[in-house]
Amino acid sequence: MVYLKKGYAPVGKFIFERENSIAMRRLLKGVNKESKIMNLREAKVEDIPQIQVVRNAVKENTLSDPSLVTNQDCEDFITKRGKGWVFEIDNSIIGFSIVDLIDNNIWALFVHPDYEKNGIGKQLHDIMIDWYFSKTKETIWLGTAPGTRAEAFYRKAGWTEIGIHGMGEIKFEMLFEKWLAIRV
Repeated sequence: MVYLKKGYAPVGKFIFERENSIAMRRLLKGVNKESKIMNLREAKVEDIPQIQVVRNAVKENTLSDPSLVTNQDCEDFITKRGKGWVFEIDNSIIGFSIVDLIDNNIWALFVHPDYEKNGIGKQLHDIMIDWYFSKTKETIWLGTAPGTRAEAFYRKAGWTEIGIHGMGEIKFEMLFEKWLAIRV
């Protein structure tokens, strides 16, 4: 856990040097100014109720039926099929990512709408893909709805569109070699 000192705001591997920086103010909106505790860590089974809250709060790539993704599904993906991470502020989860080693795909990457556009998704994305490629060199893929901020996010992150998946989602992939080149 990271405790903030006056004038510094560690967020993952980024540090905002001024307490009044625009990025920090945006990130901390609505956060108790007295306690500001931020943490990016591995997901645990106990996190699943808060993960579900974030998943169901999103405005894009919504589930037509929230019961389609069960707590058991989440548990299986973070304990048996792959791994997950959460980003929290004052012990409240505001974003999460989960990768699937069995099907070689990103199962989930979501940030609560109140905290979008602050770099949290990128941190969750990068730690997840770094971990994935530390376990396998297999190409990883994902699907996302066209015309969404998620589509733009993945394009900016270097993903390559390779076709259509499922019910009209854009299918993207990331090669190990490309990820290495991006991370240098």
